[in-house]
Amino acid sequence: MVQTATSTDTFQNTSFKVVLPFYIYGALAFLAGTLLLVLTSDSFTHHYFHPHTLATTHAIALGWGTMLILGASHQLVPVLIEGKLYSVKLAAGCFILAATGIPFLVYAFYVFNTGWPARLGGTLINVSILVFLINIAVSIIKSKKENVQAVFIFTAIVWLLMTTLVGLVLVYNFTYPLLSKESLNYLPLHAHMGIVGWFLLMIIGVGSRLIPLFLISKYTNSTLLWVIYALINAGLLLFMCSFLLFSLESVYFLAGGLVITAIPLLAYFCLKSFQLRIRKKVDAQLKISLLSVLMTVVPVLLFIIVIGASLAGRDSTRIILTYGFTIFFGWITTIILGMTFKTLPFIVWNKLYHHQAADGQMPTPKDLFSNRLFQAMATSYLLGFVLFAGGILLANTLALKSGAIVLLLAAFMYNLNVFKICIHQTLKPCV
Repeated sequence: MVQTATSTDTFQNTSFKVVLPFYIYGALAFLAGTLLLVLTSDSFTHHYFHPHTLATTHAIALGWGTMLILGASHQLVPVLIEGKLYSVKLAAGCFILAATGIPFLVYAFYVFNTGWPARLGGTLINVSILVFLINIAVSIIKSKKENVQAVFIFTAIVWLLMTTLVGLVLVYNFTYPLLSKESLNYLPLHAHMGIVGWFLLMIIGVGSRLIPLFLISKYTNSTLLWVIYALINAGLLLFMCSFLLFSLESVYFLAGGLVITAIPLLAYFCLKSFQLRIRKKVDAQLKISLLSVLMTVVPVLLFIIVIGASLAGRDSTRIILTYGFTIFFGWITTIILGMTFKTLPFIVWNKLYHHQAADGQMPTPKDLFSNRLFQAMATSYLLGFVLFAGGILLANTLALKSGAIVLLLAAFMYNLNVFKICIHQTLKPCV
């Protein structure tokens, strides 16, 4: 059933001091990840199990994507459930544990030391995610507010915990034979639990709320979202069972088909939200986020090509590397670049100026960052993305290095704008 969205949502704001560290850490991780890309771009001409590729992937997936989403979730979940975050202390603990564990894990992959650095890093990350899951679960239970987006988010966190647990088992499996096969054989399972279970479900859960909200759209369709939810989880569970139990190619096709079917449905949801919007002018930040929906087409097509190459017995290493790159540096990065400058300015603005709402003399959230710098960042990012993806496909080291440098420039400009927001001072002291 199609319902009408209202603009009278009750905002329960999580402490500004809890949320900001996640954004700052994520920004620095993005910078570090692109720097790794510059320093180790040649590794993308080799196998995807190269230590430097693994280090870069985890720096971006955990330090950039996951930390930003964790921070935004602590702010957004109370809005969705119309209640309060259960524990600010647990939120702080989640940050400290993850922020400590991620560098250990990235370093361990970079030097390929699967001993104590990888185990310590993996353990700290798992405890962090468990703390996050408990905090969100109790918050939802206490609110007693049924919400499809909250279910998306909670399920995504469960998949994230399963992903990190599998990752930790794979680390130990390098030394102790815990599994029947080598760790390399389980990478597709580990990767797709994270990509589909964590990132896809979480982005849909968050995006299906924020996109209509920022567009001031009259469209919301819970039934369609439940169908998308069922398709993605059914496909992922089928893939996991097939991978672990009977490994039939026909089942892989079915599992992939279920997940892929959800993508055009998501695109339809975004399109209807766009068509029924009240705010006719769409700003650059939201355009970048909406672009990410279109960018899901690229990894989907590459996934189909990989399956086809596998059936034909052809080497698909370059396609797999490009597939992973377009997910982490394409789809995930694009939506974060846009949503950062829709959410972070509001969080800071709300903290600094909400008591002055009646004064009439104050900046808007958009005034807290440089739009010119954002435009330059977006242009650099898109250019760098195309260059690097092309470099992987063609095994062209010049394109790889050039793309990595341009992406590093985009990350630098992103950091400048994030810190511009974070150090913004009020025009008038606010008590």
